[in-house]
Amino acid sequence: MLTGTIPPEVTPVQIKNHKLVDAPFRAAKLTGGAIVPTVVVLHDTAGRLDKGNSAEWLAATPKASVHFVVETDGSITQLVPTNRRAGHAGQSHFHGRDDVNAFSIGIEIVNPGKLRPVPGGGMSWFKVLYTDVTVMTTPEHGHGAWLDYTEAQITAVEALLHALFAAIPTLTDITTHWYISPGRKVDTNPLFPLAGIRGRVLGRDDPAVAEAEGSAVTSGAVDWVAIDVTGSLNMRRWPSFNPNVIGTVPDETLVPVLRRGVFGGREWAQIIFNGQTGWVLALYTNPIGKDAA
Repeated sequence: MLTGTIPPEVTPVQIKNHKLVDAPFRAAKLTGGAIVPTVVVLHDTAGRLDKGNSAEWLAATPKASVHFVVETDGSITQLVPTNRRAGHAGQSHFHGRDDVNAFSIGIEIVNPGKLRPVPGGGMSWFKVLYTDVTVMTTPEHGHGAWLDYTEAQITAVEALLHALFAAIPTLTDITTHWYISPGRKVDTNPLFPLAGIRGRVLGRDDPAVAEAEGSAVTSGAVDWVAIDVTGSLNMRRWPSFNPNVIGTVPDETLVPVLRRGVFGGREWAQIIFNGQTGWVLALYTNPIGKDAA
C-alpha cells in the first residue's frame, strides 16, 4: 500500500462504501457514471470563505461538481461517491490521458483563489479585500496576491488523502488543477504545501520533507535565480540525496525560488520548472533579483 505514516497531529478518518465516515453527504446534481480513480486532484474553490457557501453551490449547480469540499475550519462535506464521476477538472490532461474527470477524485479547498494585489492586501473577483496575503509570481500561477490555507484545512486534507489511499488501491498520485490544466487554471495557490503532503501520504518518508516545509516563503516577492552548472542540475522532490530526482534543469535556465533552507549542512532552494516544484542545490544557482523575470 502506498500510504505513508500518518503524523500524530492528523486524526485518521475512513472511507467506507465510497463515502467518508461520519461526514455530511450532499448529493451533487452533476454526478456521473462509474469510474476507477487513479489520481486525486486538489483545487481552490475561488469563492467566499463563508462555511457551506461553496459546498451548497457545487451541490446544486448542473455545471460543476466535486467529491469533497474542505472548509476553513477543517470540516469536510462529500458531494459525490468516490467511485462516481464528478465535474471538477474540465479540459485537462494528466500523464498521457485526457479527460481527468474520468479517472480522478476532486477535493476543493475553500480559498478565494488568485487575488489582485492592491494597497493593503488582495482584492477578490467578488470584491472582498483580504489583508493577510502574500504577493508573489510563479510561471504556473502568474503574478497575484494569495491567501494562505488554515492549519485546520491542511490537516483535514492530509487526513482525507490518507483515507482515500487506504481505501482505494487504484490510486497512485496526487496533483493539482494547475498541473492538469496549465495556463487555464492556477489552483491550488503557490502557498499550498504540496511537496510535503505528497511525500507523507505517498509513503516517501524522507525526514527532510517536514523540515523543508518549515522554511516557507513569507516575503512579498519571489527570488529568481539562474542555474549555473555544466550540463544540467538535478531537481529533487525534497532536499536530500536520497533517490528522489524528479527532473533536470538545463544550465542558464531562469527559475523562481519559493523556499530556501539548510538541510544536511547544504543550502537548498525550492524552485518551479516545467510545471513541477522541486529542490536544487543553491550552490549551483546565481541570484538575479526579486521578480526579475
